[in-house]
Amino acid sequence: MSHSLDAPLPPENITLEVVAKVAGVSPATVSRILNGSARVSDRKRSAVMAAIKTLNYRPNALARGLAQGRTNSIGVLTQDIASPFYGEALRGVEDALAGTGMIPLFASGHWRLEDEIERMEHLLSRRVDGVIVLTGKLSDAQIEAYAKVVPIVVTGRHMQSEQVTSLSIDNSLGAYIATRHLIEYGHTRIAHVAGPADHIDALSRLKGYRDALVEAGIAFDPELVAHADFHEPGGVLAIHQLLATRKTFSAVFAANDQTAFGIQLALSRHGIRVPDEISVVGFDDLPVSSYMIPPLTTIRQPVYEMGVASAKALVAMITGQPYTPQLAPPELIVRASSKLLRR
Repeated sequence: MSHSLDAPLPPENITLEVVAKVAGVSPATVSRILNGSARVSDRKRSAVMAAIKTLNYRPNALARGLAQGRTNSIGVLTQDIASPFYGEALRGVEDALAGTGMIPLFASGHWRLEDEIERMEHLLSRRVDGVIVLTGKLSDAQIEAYAKVVPIVVTGRHMQSEQVTSLSIDNSLGAYIATRHLIEYGHTRIAHVAGPADHIDALSRLKGYRDALVEAGIAFDPELVAHADFHEPGGVLAIHQLLATRKTFSAVFAANDQTAFGIQLALSRHGIRVPDEISVVGFDDLPVSSYMIPPLTTIRQPVYEMGVASAKALVAMITGQPYTPQLAPPELIVRASSKLLRR
């Protein structure tokens, strides 16, 4: 027989024992019903579920997780939470975790190895059930070492083991497509504002740029390459550097959209019209790229989808469920910042 309480309790005082008292069963029975292991009569089950609804009881997720050997939290080691690129990936992680009972704990490495190591150690000290590493400078060997503690999903590289799943897009192919687009528009003097010289994505995109030139029979000119830092100010400085060489060019392929934004601003300040005098192509297809003046031609990579797939892959590893992540290949998005070269 179920019981009622003499006076309503505040939500924080509603425990499993209170639910058991109202339902007229033992606390152990309530616990077994909640975790799905109970074999009880329909009457008892109905009484427990009615008590839970009446009391608005919410089981302690942390306590339940610890009982299963988990904290129901995952670490996400990003590089820059303020970055619009990583922001899209983090949004994908959050959306994919909705309804799973797991929460993400975010930390930034700022492209510094010592910071990444510190943040990783911090996340592990919080007893996260797994970690998503969004690119970064940790070596494969370091990733494998951390994977001995928790399962890891890492992006931007190729690794695969029992405790490590990797996701990556073909940066070289994306850069090849971008450069090929400009070549097909009649451009032969194509500058490239690359990312940092020690960044794996930047190196892959530089390779794709060179491959497209070689295939088209266009000589690679190192003086038409300037290295920046994937941020808007770096694009501004790179254009100043390229213009200072007095080298002529009719198009620029930027290693990412943020760099392209800086390039467009710098060209405008120099009185150079985009795309009438110089075409510009970016890489990423950030949400704001279609709102630039002019809207940016770019390479779309599935950043949000990468966040979603990373989270789903990690949850599958933690729970022992099968899941094979797949990402769409890079895609050219033609907008108004590139145009056919007048002959």
